[in-house]
Amino acid sequence: MFFFLSVLLMCVDAYAAGYRAALVADMDTGRVLFQENANELNYPASLTKIMTLYLTFDALEHGRLNLDDYLIVSKSAANAEPVKLGLSAGSKIRVEDAIKAVAVYSANDVARVLAENLKGGQEESFADLMTRVAREIGLTHTNFENSSGLPNDDHMSTARDIALLSMAVYKHFPQYWHFFGIKSWTYNGKTYTNGNRLLTSFSGCDGMKTGYTKKSKYSLVATAHRGNTHLMSVVLGADSKDVRANVAAQMLTRGFAALNGTAMPTDADVDTYAPPVVETPMPVSRPAPQPVAQSSGTNTFASAYNAATANAMPKYNAPAAVTVTTGGTGVQFGAFSSQSAANNQVARVKNTLGVNAVVEPTGTGLYRVRAYGLTETAAQQLKSSATANGIDSYVFH
Repeated sequence: MFFFLSVLLMCVDAYAAGYRAALVADMDTGRVLFQENANELNYPASLTKIMTLYLTFDALEHGRLNLDDYLIVSKSAANAEPVKLGLSAGSKIRVEDAIKAVAVYSANDVARVLAENLKGGQEESFADLMTRVAREIGLTHTNFENSSGLPNDDHMSTARDIALLSMAVYKHFPQYWHFFGIKSWTYNGKTYTNGNRLLTSFSGCDGMKTGYTKKSKYSLVATAHRGNTHLMSVVLGADSKDVRANVAAQMLTRGFAALNGTAMPTDADVDTYAPPVVETPMPVSRPAPQPVAQSSGTNTFASAYNAATANAMPKYNAPAAVTVTTGGTGVQFGAFSSQSAANNQVARVKNTLGVNAVVEPTGTGLYRVRAYGLTETAAQQLKSSATANGIDSYVFH
């Protein structure tokens, strides 16, 4: 086994000039086979969206969202750049389509739509939630400033943290894992192709996510399943799409060989992405990376993996659903000229505040969104919570 891992390290090191950090681990046990610069800070770019989707899946799991719900597109979301679906302000998108837009196409406007609808219209509040949950699942060197990974000097993570986050998604929400393996997706007559090239070129690849900005360069989380083994590779800061794909494929192939006890493949045998022309970085002289020591210490990846993938979901004070009746004191969350707009507000109130409001026609062409049957104290508290989350409201009697 030591021989296999040593060869794995030497072979991957040949690419080291072309990337900043890398890690390969067993998704079912948390065992790290290889790491290089895994604890060094890097810009995660669109790998950020793994956390955005993690929180979206959590909302689905706890009934704060449904796949068939519709989300409102704000002016801020519509203005997001540069990769976007091009949704117009005031339009809406179904939750399932929003997930696919983020997982497959990495749409920045839709990531912001999810953030704003999940956290009271404020992407900044959603980013705070992202960082808080990151801490709860053991991401010790990660700070999120937005939902998409758009450039921000304070928006940072590490290969270790990205691996833990990805494994937490895999363990906590297996019912939604398939979204990361969608090869293409058609929306409004246009087809979008997944940027993870290994989905179509690497045997057993079943996800997960790509990322790029000028500062971050090219990054990739790629997962693959062969036999009873499920591996994850993380590559950060690669020089090109080809480099990140080839490095990930090299690491995964040799990782499978190491764990399965088979002969280490030669370069000719490595299952890798092969574009028409591949510029392979030349080997450079640098210290050989070392396997992670899998001790029981509190700072090891193994212990962090166990914490991050525990059965219990993170608890971040999501509001419990409040069932309301009619009559008595209540809170109104606006009046709208169409029933569909009112329904969207009902969904927003439920997702943000945990309150099951109702739509009430006024007889004058407007549709009010109201929560009834509250005590005066509860109504005032609900109004305060709505205001804090950017939802206009008032108490009525």
